[in-house]
Amino acid sequence: MRIPAFKLASLAVLISLLTPAALASELFIAQTTSATAMDPGFLKEPATLVDNLFDTLVLRDANMKLVPGLATGWKSLDDSTWEFTLRQGVKFSDGEPVNAQAVKFSIDRILDPANHAPTISYIRTIKSVEVSGDYQVKIHTNGPDPLLPTRMSRYPTYIVPPAYVTKVGDAEFARKPIGSGAYTLSAFVPDEKVVMQANPDYWRGKPAIDTVTWRPIPEATARITALLTGEVQLVDGVPADLVPALKNKPGIHLEQVKNGGLTIYLGLKNDQKPLNDVRVRQALSLALNRQAYTRDLLHGFGTPTGTMAGPKDFGYQAIPAPAQDIAKAKSLLAEAGYPQGFTIRFQAPRRYIASADVAQAIVQDLAAVGVKAELEVPEWSVYTQQVAAQKQAPIYMLAWGSTQTLDADAALYPILHSGEPYSTVNSPELDALLNSSRLTVDPAKREKILQQVQEVVAQQQPLIPLYKEDALYASSDALTFAGRADSRIPLFDLRLK
Repeated sequence: MRIPAFKLASLAVLISLLTPAALASELFIAQTTSATAMDPGFLKEPATLVDNLFDTLVLRDANMKLVPGLATGWKSLDDSTWEFTLRQGVKFSDGEPVNAQAVKFSIDRILDPANHAPTISYIRTIKSVEVSGDYQVKIHTNGPDPLLPTRMSRYPTYIVPPAYVTKVGDAEFARKPIGSGAYTLSAFVPDEKVVMQANPDYWRGKPAIDTVTWRPIPEATARITALLTGEVQLVDGVPADLVPALKNKPGIHLEQVKNGGLTIYLGLKNDQKPLNDVRVRQALSLALNRQAYTRDLLHGFGTPTGTMAGPKDFGYQAIPAPAQDIAKAKSLLAEAGYPQGFTIRFQAPRRYIASADVAQAIVQDLAAVGVKAELEVPEWSVYTQQVAAQKQAPIYMLAWGSTQTLDADAALYPILHSGEPYSTVNSPELDALLNSSRLTVDPAKREKILQQVQEVVAQQQPLIPLYKEDALYASSDALTFAGRADSRIPLFDLRLK
């Protein structure tokens, strides 16, 4: 039987239209909140999304070992100079070359004080970046910095295209970023979706999944429902109280990374009365029942802690969470001149595991010692702006971590050193210790300094650590996914069956 030529042509057109859709793979991921901007140098939120759009000089493998990224190698030339040799032939998705000039531009824009980069704390040790060849840079530090290669492995040291950023400006770049990562951005609609397409020219090879759509679904039950109905294949941020419903559920994989989340803490504006009195800060800490929060509200998916550093961090000091002591707390308040307590504003987001519920429990615990905490629960997009601008309430709930370095420095310096964007602490003693830790090369000595910082925090409570969250994910069995200690979701490593 002979098929007419016009029918063959029609069939060819039909196949050309259907084949890409049939072969294409698409992944949907549900998150608790929406991204507010996509400039990797000026993040005010986790780097989960931009991790996949941009590259860094250094990467971490699944075992958290530092491995080559855009840099094929690095070495220390002297106490304050590191040399990085770049991978040749890599381009940004608009064709602009990834070279030494791009590295210098990317770091310089963070270091420029006029830009007020919120994550400058992580790389403040860098003095300057010198272009020593088309594919070679020398990074000069203010003194010895053994963590410099680690600092080159995550924010804010993503490499961005100088010509494109200069042409469109920072505001437009945050909306329509271009990087050299595994994926390119095809759509960014705040509060609705972020859509990424696999980069066919990625230097590590084209990713296995063609399209990835990130959907913000703030309501917990709705996130899980979306997974169970197949609308999404991965949930980042599983509510602790819904974990039992997912256990042993056919077709669903539950992933728990012990202590893999952030450390939740109460920030305190130390320069405001009555929080400028150490006895008041100590009383607030003793009023809290951290064990009850993690047991009853986090359903065991959190660990009470007395320090901001995590067990996997270099320099970690195992400081236990203080036990609740209402009588001692009242006594300290009386000594400080507040026998009847006081009234104070308190803000908390819904961003973390049961964080709004924990905030309500904190209000009740503080009331037991006479402190009336007036709770506000702003939207996350509003809250991040307030915190970054230091316009939050005198007591505020926030989370911090060291997943980008696995070193206590990242968990301590940015929120304890005076003058840093996210710090409301002003302690000459802590400043001196933190500065010393960044200039100390000997690991044993540096470890002791970092541990001393944590001991001072436990004594003076310039902020109040609460608990370390576990990272909770749920995924369809159709997706190959494993949680990581650094909290990344590297799309390049994921596979759809």
